[in-house]
Amino acid sequence: MEYNTNLTKLIIPEYGRNVQKMVHSIINIEDREKRNHQAKSIIEVMGNLNPHLRDVPDFKHKLWDHLFIMSDFSLDVDSPYDRPSKESFEEPPEILKYSDNNIKFRHYGKILPLIIKRTIDLEEGEYKELLVFAIANHMKKCYLTWNKSAVEDEVILKHLSQISENKLEMKDTFKLSSFSDVKTQKNYKKQNNRGRNHGKRK
Repeated sequence: MEYNTNLTKLIIPEYGRNVQKMVHSIINIEDREKRNHQAKSIIEVMGNLNPHLRDVPDFKHKLWDHLFIMSDFSLDVDSPYDRPSKESFEEPPEILKYSDNNIKFRHYGKILPLIIKRTIDLEEGEYKELLVFAIANHMKKCYLTWNKSAVEDEVILKHLSQISENKLEMKDTFKLSSFSDVKTQKNYKKQNNRGRNHGKRK
């Protein structure tokens, strides 16, 4: 009886040991035409094991790459795609660079300054005025959510002016919403803790 602990480690466990054995069994087939035929049959089996991936771009290409990987790159067959090299898979991935964006007002996020920058370039008119009003309202809501339970509209308008480098200004006829229903992060935690403590009481 064979025990998995005594068997060789599966290179790609998702396909199972039977597929791994099939791959190894065709490596030493001398007839190249027969070897190619068997390789294509194994590709079909691998595809049937992962039907949910059939709509993924380059699905077949990935299956052929996996076939070569499971053969430890020793399988010599005619692939419809460029044959991968062992070295290409051993190369370490590139180090991801962390964002070096210097966000002055973190509670507004890094998308808002980009929106403001695009808004500056718009033609003057009612659409731009309404957009500036919507941006200011959004800023106030963000401020209330993550900072204080109350904030003066003048503070929001000052921040809008700073972020836009004094190029955007909300019309005096507009009035920012109160957002009285917005829960601050601090108050939200307090309410959650009260609810948990209340549930523990008997």
